[in-house]
Amino acid sequence: MELPFAKSDRSTLGIEWELALVDRQTGDLRSVAERILEATHGDLPELASDEEHPYVKQELLLNTIELITDVCNDVEEGVEQLRETARNVMRHCEPLDVDLYCQGSHPFAPPAKQPVTDKERYNELIRRTQWWGRQMVIYGVHVHVGLDDVRQAMPAVNALCNYNAHFQALSASSPFWSGERTGYASNRSLMFQQLPTAGQSYQFEEWSGYERAVADLTHTGVIDDVSEVRWDVRAVPRLGTVEMRICDGVATLEEISALTALTQCIVHDTVQTLEDGGSVTSMPPWYVKENKWRAARYGLEAIIILNENGDEELVTDHLAKELERLEPVAKQLGCEKELRLVERMMDDGAGYQRQLKVAENHDGDLRQVVLDSAARTRMSINGPGTL
Repeated sequence: MELPFAKSDRSTLGIEWELALVDRQTGDLRSVAERILEATHGDLPELASDEEHPYVKQELLLNTIELITDVCNDVEEGVEQLRETARNVMRHCEPLDVDLYCQGSHPFAPPAKQPVTDKERYNELIRRTQWWGRQMVIYGVHVHVGLDDVRQAMPAVNALCNYNAHFQALSASSPFWSGERTGYASNRSLMFQQLPTAGQSYQFEEWSGYERAVADLTHTGVIDDVSEVRWDVRAVPRLGTVEMRICDGVATLEEISALTALTQCIVHDTVQTLEDGGSVTSMPPWYVKENKWRAARYGLEAIIILNENGDEELVTDHLAKELERLEPVAKQLGCEKELRLVERMMDDGAGYQRQLKVAENHDGDLRQVVLDSAARTRMSINGPGTL
């Protein structure tokens, strides 16, 4: 199967932010996405009735919407686009007494009781995946980085796979599931990988290897289209991008800025290395898998495997060194300020740590966990603030 790879401008960005709709008083999930989508559609009278809003999208569950950006030249532009769209969506949330909420999962909602969007591709997903599919009360952040040559795609995927644990640890924000403390920093990542085309990325040296894999998956009925490959890191042929998808949802635009800058810097650095005659050393897949589990379990306290020799280091210590190494790349891309926010994320603590602290301070009341996160999101959207 031939997969034409669209040519994108190098290191351009696209960001996707999945958000739940929650009751402002109780923190319960509210299945009012269709009303929000209809309202935002009405803001653009030039759209035909059957056209989707360009920046506000439907998702699997009726309690969820997704905000996306245009192709953006830098992190600041992308984040400000998200802010503008989110402010508009919040305006339509007001009369419904609904807030926007984004963490890896909702801490107490019973997953199987959440209504699914009545669309054939979503209904088919549930028919096929059954119990696991009905558990997908999960929210994430995805970052696309543009590539101008298909030969860069697999090295970029492999490079990002080496950092799966770093992204997972930074964004981990799903320590509760259906009202229960799981003992994991990111229960979302382990739930999501139960779907047949989700989870750890397969690593290929050449684009042709990826094409063969997609052809095999299509031939055997695992997927109908390449868009159904939902790996933690994937190439997106129709957009000409590599997409980082492993992150749990995060509450603030400042955190999105940090994760986006780190993704952009790693990909840009990889392309420069290739052009200088270097190559990407891929971690053995069993180490990539182990690192993901460690980051999901222990978050920022994970000790990760660094290389094929099995050398290990605390994820935050290794990340601090990588931030220093990538500083000249960030300067070249104009995202030094945003990359420095990664240090703040480590210093201030990840989402799972905040949730556990809020729950402890409120005698285990998980409603307060949701309300705290929603308040952070509201503050961040209304203007630059603290993490």
